[in-house]
Parts: sequence; structure tokens; C-alpha cells
Amino acid sequence: MNRYINNISSRLSLRKPQKESLEILADILETIELGRHGLDSVKNELEKISSLYPSVADFERDFPSLCFALATGVGKTRLMGAFIAYFYIAKKMKNFFVLAPNLTIYNKLIQDFTPNTSKYVFKGIAELSINQPIIITGDNYEEGVGVRKQSLFGEDEIHINIFNISKINSEVRGGKSPRIKRLSEYIGQSYFEYLASLPDLVLLMDESHRYRASAGVKVLNELNPVLGIELTATPQVETGTKTIPFKNVIYSYPLFKAMEDGYVKEPAVATREDFNPSQYNAEELEKIKLEDGILVHEETKVELEVYARQNHLQTVKPFVLVVAQETTHAEQLSNLLQSDDFFNGSYKGKVITVHSNQRGEEKDETIQELMALEDPKSEIEIVIHVNMLKEGWDVTNLYTLIPLRAANSKTLVEQSIGRGLRLPYGRRTGVKTVDRLTIIAHDKFQEIVDEANNPNSIIRSGVYIGKDIAKEQKKAVTASPVLEETIVNEVEELIVKKITEQKPETKHAFNLDEIKKVIDLVQTKVQSLEHLPTSKELDKEDVKQQLISDVRNEYKINQLDLFPKETEQFVIEVVETYLKKTIQHSIDIPRILVQPVGELSWGYKDFNLEVSNINLQPVEEKILIQHLRTHERNTLQRNQQQYGEERLEDYLVSALIDYSDISYDEHADLLYKLSGELVTHLQSYLLNENAVRNVLLYNRTRLAELIHIQMKENYYEHATAYEVTVSKGFETLKPVHYTTMIENGERQFREPVEDKSRIKSLVFSGFLKCLYRTQKFDSDSERRFAVICENDVAVEKWFKPAIGQLKIYYGHSNVYNPDFVVETKTQKFICEIKNKDEIEDKVVQDKARAVQNWCRHATEHELQHGGKEWIYLLIPHNDVNENMSIEGLTARYRYI
Repeated sequence: MNRYINNISSRLSLRKPQKESLEILADILETIELGRHGLDSVKNELEKISSLYPSVADFERDFPSLCFALATGVGKTRLMGAFIAYFYIAKKMKNFFVLAPNLTIYNKLIQDFTPNTSKYVFKGIAELSINQPIIITGDNYEEGVGVRKQSLFGEDEIHINIFNISKINSEVRGGKSPRIKRLSEYIGQSYFEYLASLPDLVLLMDESHRYRASAGVKVLNELNPVLGIELTATPQVETGTKTIPFKNVIYSYPLFKAMEDGYVKEPAVATREDFNPSQYNAEELEKIKLEDGILVHEETKVELEVYARQNHLQTVKPFVLVVAQETTHAEQLSNLLQSDDFFNGSYKGKVITVHSNQRGEEKDETIQELMALEDPKSEIEIVIHVNMLKEGWDVTNLYTLIPLRAANSKTLVEQSIGRGLRLPYGRRTGVKTVDRLTIIAHDKFQEIVDEANNPNSIIRSGVYIGKDIAKEQKKAVTASPVLEETIVNEVEELIVKKITEQKPETKHAFNLDEIKKVIDLVQTKVQSLEHLPTSKELDKEDVKQQLISDVRNEYKINQLDLFPKETEQFVIEVVETYLKKTIQHSIDIPRILVQPVGELSWGYKDFNLEVSNINLQPVEEKILIQHLRTHERNTLQRNQQQYGEERLEDYLVSALIDYSDISYDEHADLLYKLSGELVTHLQSYLLNENAVRNVLLYNRTRLAELIHIQMKENYYEHATAYEVTVSKGFETLKPVHYTTMIENGERQFREPVEDKSRIKSLVFSGFLKCLYRTQKFDSDSERRFAVICENDVAVEKWFKPAIGQLKIYYGHSNVYNPDFVVETKTQKFICEIKNKDEIEDKVVQDKARAVQNWCRHATEHELQHGGKEWIYLLIPHNDVNENMSIEGLTARYRYI
């Protein structure tokens, strides 16, 4: 594969559809001639591309132009950055003209292409760190910033021109010439003429379906770029009642594929169960939809907080998007949502309105609040808009949509879904509420469901277009310890050869199958001796003789013993070889059990409950939520239990004592304190006790889980003393099972990996000191650490333990699985390679303390039996370089 593709894909962490698009672009650039084209040459280039990609029937422009159609939420801006990086790195092209459809996307693109911003598209591309791009916009081009100066050494910077097509469209009304075509005194010609003269100008059109046939684009056709690239989620133009598909789509990744592959949220529609909208007038129906939308929103808010706490992630604060009919309606909605009558005024100061009538400071303030919506500190929970939030408003925390504007079901599905599909954590979590976008549509429920089931809807339809790309096939791999292969080879080459030379007729009696039978018997017997202090004990004469006797007797029972003398010799030699190789090709890792003795005290420290994100509301009816793609149904409803607790806190306490780690007798005071804090919080914003009781009854389990998670964060355990028991002095190595891609084969571990994102799918070999012939790594820093181990003369052996091989517990009964175990001439190490930004993470530090404690007890055991000291190394990933040594890393990163 093209090394530039691997490099860019890895550095920018491209998703599969983005990488496939980049592969197609690379293929095209090797197929066509880049340059200024006349009509005949354009036709020739079209024939070349159509022969490879039949979906491209016409460029539909006077220059080669191709459309990449990727579903909303998959990442078109990042792909645009990958395209530009490839043009620059692989083809040395430096001039780009990027078109935005409106002011929102125009400003967003300027920010995303500007270095040192949060979503900078070239982050990680070394070539563009040295020579940062120069950004020319529709606001500064007249200053001459985009004109290359002649210099002795030339210029390496790329120039990215970003213009707003809607502004150009407004300038050419009535046949006028756009401002970009006017003479510039600075360069002696118009900027347009300057751009048209560049030999490597590439035109990139973002959301091109919005302006494909506009007058402004027709003017820009005169630029005659060497190549045009269109990016859109909807490769079609709407003309009246007609839908005209693009004829130049070279790659399509439709919404249904993005949903199947888990790159976006699952859309769902909600109504009340057994609801008849015809029984309500428009005002009543509107209020019901708003109230039920808030109930869904508050449930989502709690689920997001629980997920973030469970996984030690930043909390995502969701918001609701309300689609108003017009500006007056929007203001009425804002007043209603912030009134005392709407959930007791809970949303005062938490609503913003966006519409075209806003001007000046009001509009600027609203835009700032919109841009800050993803910040967990933002107070805004509801956004009301009147057809103002178009493409380019890329937020990930929109979870609930309440459309109050009249529209048909098809428009509702397509427009609503387009605004809220992006996932806050970049991937699905497996928690339905966290992975779902809910549309509140009581009056359109059945129509939306029917539209979603329509084979032609965006949820069901779409053609997956692209050059035939082979699907990567996986295979299961079992990696056996080097020990097994070494023993088989030595027994076969030395022992059996010696016996059969002395007595040729025994050749068939001691074949490979018989060798493996005896080795399996020895292995089973050795496993029963793992209670010995160290593996070296196996070499003691009494232990060895007992092993030989046990193996010989069991082998004879299952074997027709035609050659008793030779069989005796065979068993003795196999046992001795196995024991010798076991000691040589393994690292003794004691199984340590730390048990409290005397009086044990455990429980939860007193703390104040964090409840600021809870704003749950009473549920009056069942709310039915149906996933549009999978048809799965969920309901928000009152708990089916009909009893009423005497104390409000008892709703929570009765749920909390169901957890196995909570004792009512021991923890009653804390349980009632925390439950009381939550009840007090509910009483602070709910109107009466019935409302509080309703919220507690319906949300009993969910709220108890939130309390329990915070209790676990404050868990403690103390004993008068601890007794350390070593149940095993060593463990025989077991085979490791994993999967790999068939086409990858095995890769030499010293060979650098250009596409770092693929490293988990690769299998590495070529080791001399590793206890397994092959290994898999989770990151390239782990691969480099293996190189360090192989290079370091002090290292005798190393390996990556299988999951559960070391029983080291941390926190609340969690098991730690280290990255590496290493043995040098004088010491043994447990090594963890961690992202430098995660070193101080609470969970990482909890693990480190547990491992350090284990190492202390393991060292005591080893030194009592002539062994070595155990040391824990916690190493930041950016300091794992091949020139390092274990001694040097120990000096820097020994955990104390």
C-alpha cells in the first residue's frame, strides 16, 4: 500500500471510509494527468476514470471533478485535510481553493485549517508542522497575503484559500462581476486571475449540493483548476419536485452504512403510548411535546453522567434542539420554557434562540453560546432555532430534537437526523441512551416510522460505491510458548535419534505423536507442582525422580510397551529435558494472596453527593421510543411497584441495599445522608412532594446507581494486619489465543509501522529473548519497548502476559493486566507503557500502588529462595525509544 496513505491515515486517525476515500484519490492521481485541460483532454481523463470507477459518468464541469459522498458525522472536514496533506506530501502541490456554502461553515473551516486551534485538521502531520499552511480568506485576500513572492529558494508553504460561495453569489446578482475579479493594485491583476494562473490549483467544494448550479460556481469554473473535489452527504440537486443525482460520485458511504458501522448515533422517534394527537389542539400538543422532550433529555443527562463516571471520562452535557415555526413563535417558546409554569422555572437562563432577525450584539452573543455548547460548564440546555442551523454546525452533544415546524415526514427525518448524529466519544458506547438521538414527534410518529421503513429512505437506502476493496479476513492464531517448540525439537533431534540409532526397530515407537504425549504428561505433572517456591526446585533429585516415576507409570498404562528398556530411557530423557528447558525458558512469577487477619474494617468514607446535573421531571404517561433503523422499542414509564415509601429516602435506600457491597447495618447512616441530599436537591426544584415521589419511583434504580458509583469512589478497607500467602512459586506458560488479518502474515518486530492505527491487527516475530515466538502489541511504543528488551544485554527474557495471568487486584476488586514482564541478570520487572497524559490518572495510580505492593511481597518471597528483586516501571509512551535501556528506564520511572 502507498506509504503516504499509511502515514497520513495513522497521523490523522482516519476512519475506514476516510481511508478508503484517500486510497481512491491516490489511485486517481496515478491514473490521470494533472494540468490545465481543454474539452478533448477532459473527455480523455473521464474515460480513464470511468474504466476504473463506472459510477463516474460525467464530470459535470469543464475540468475533472469528482464527488466523495460521506454521511453526516463520518468526518468530511478531516477527509478534506487528509486530501490536502496527500496532495502536498505525495505530489508537492501547494495551492488550494476551498469553497464553503454559508457563513457558518466558512468560519468553521477557517478555524479548522488554522494552526494551533482545537480541531486543527493537520494535527500530527510533521511536514505541515514545519511549514504551516498560510490561510487566505474572503476577508483578507485583498491584502496580498495569498500571493507568493519570488525568492531565491522558493516557498514550501501551502496556500489554502477559503471563500464563502453565498457571498460570491450575492455579488454576481444582476450579471455583476464578483469582487475577487476586480483589479488589485497590490499584484497588478485581479486575485481571480492570479489564482487561475497557478499550475497546481485544486478546488475543494464542501457541501457542494447546496450551491452546485449557482451563478457563483459558474464564475469559479473559469478558474479551470487541475482537479475539483466535491464533498457532501447528499449527492443530489433538488429542482422543484425533481431529484437529480450527481453523475460524478466516485465514492459513497451512505448513512445506513455509518449507522451499521457505529460511526454515528442511532436515530429514534418518541411519542406517548396509546397517544391520539387529534384529541388536542395545537397549543396543547406543543406543550406535551416540549414536556416529554424534557423528560427524555433529563434521563439522557443522568445516563451520560453515569457512563462518564464509570469510565473515568469527561462528562458530556446534552442539550435539546427545538425547531420553531418562525421568529415570533421562537420568542413565545423561549418565554414558555423559561416561565415558572414550565417545570417550576427549572430552565430559566438555560435557553437561547437563534433566528435571522437577530442583529448586532444579540447575534454575536448567541453565536458565542452556540459555539460553547459542548463545554460541560455551559449553562444552556435548550436551543430554539428557526431554520438557521444548517450544515457545518458540528456539535456532538445534541441528543433530543423537538420539531414544532410543519413538515412532511421525509423532511423531518432527513433534516432532524442531520443535526444530531455525531457521537461525543467518537464511538458507540453500548449504552442505548448514550448512543441514541431521539426525535419527539407525537403527531408524526407513525409517518416517521413508515418513512424510515421505506426502502428509499436515507436510513435504508444508499449505494456503497468505490473501487473493489478486498474485505480483510481474520484468522485465529494460537501462540505457544517457545518452551514447547524447543523441547519437541531437542527430544526429536537428540534423544529419539540416539535411541533409534542404538535400536533402529524402535523408530516407529518413538515418533512425534509419542513425543508430544509424554511432554503433555510431564506438563500436567509439573503444573501440579507449581506450589513449590521456585521452578528451580524441579531440578532437585527427589522431585525429579518422583516425576519420572509418575510419568513412566502413566505412560505405560496407555502404551503397548514393546521396548521397556528404551521406553524407560525415553521417559527419563524427556522429563529431564522438560525440566531443564522450563527453568531456562520461563520467568518465575509467584501467585501472591494478601489476606486480612484480625479485625477487618471496610466501608465508605463520608462525602457530599454530587447532584448538580440532576434535573429529572415527573413522568405522567409512558413515553414510547422506537429506533428507526432496528425497530427496537424502549419506554420511559413509572416503576411498576405500586407501594409508597413512608420516607422519601427509602425509595433510594431500598435500591442501594440490593448491591452486594453495601450493608444496611454498617452503612445505614451514610445511605440516608446521601439519599437525603438527593431528595433535598429534588425538592429544591420540584413543586410538591407528589412530584418528588414520582421522580423517585420512576428513577429509583438509575439514581441508586449514581449514588453507588460515587460511593465506590470513596471505598476504604483496613485490617489490623495482613497475611501474605504464596500459593504458587511459579506458573507454567500457557498458549495465547488471538486473531489477526490473513493478508498481514507475520511482521519482523524491528520493522517500523507506518500506519500506527493498524498495529493491533499485526502479529510480530523475530524475537530471540521473548518467551513466545510471536507477540501482538497495542501500540507502537509497546513494539519499541520490545526492541529495547531485545537490544539490552542485561535482559535475559521477557514476554507480554495473557489476560488474568498475574492476579494483581486494585481498587474495588478489579484485576490489573500489565503490559510486560522482564527479567534481567539481577532483577525482575513489571512494565506498563502509558500515554504520557494518563500517567496521573486516578485509575492508573490505583493500579500502580497495587503493583508496587505486589512487588514488595514478591521480592520478599524471591529473596528468601535465592531469587531476584521485583520492580514496577510506569513509563510514558513518548519516552520509549530504541536507544534506551532497562537500567536507564528504571532510573527515571521506577515507581516508589
